[in-house]
Amino acid sequence: MTRGDNRHIWPSETPRPSWPGLSRPSTSCFNRLMRGGWVYFMTNRRDGILYVGVTSNLPRRAFEHREGFVEGFTKQHDLRRLVYAERFDDIRYAIQREKTIKHWPRAWKVRLIHTMNPNWDDLYDTLI
Repeated sequence: MTRGDNRHIWPSETPRPSWPGLSRPSTSCFNRLMRGGWVYFMTNRRDGILYVGVTSNLPRRAFEHREGFVEGFTKQHDLRRLVYAERFDDIRYAIQREKTIKHWPRAWKVRLIHTMNPNWDDLYDTLI
């Protein structure tokens, strides 16, 4: 490679960076994907309309739903009651769980809520 040449060529003797046990470097973006997550249900009343969501910050997200900051389904149907929450160590598992639950029949979702919260109490106050 000459001094005037603008191309960058890796010399064969230059060692390439390696990260043992990882296929790519640990960057802030990559670490954000690895944080924990929550799958949660919002409703308007006992046995009411259900919304299934996923988030990395459940107290903040539940607050946004309660105060109507989130445009869309939950605001349109006035879904302010947090009735179910499930914690995952890795956000990717939470996302997969949410996608799976969204395909379930309503009866399965109701049964899941009943196992953890038979009275459909608002769990928001237990978060803070």
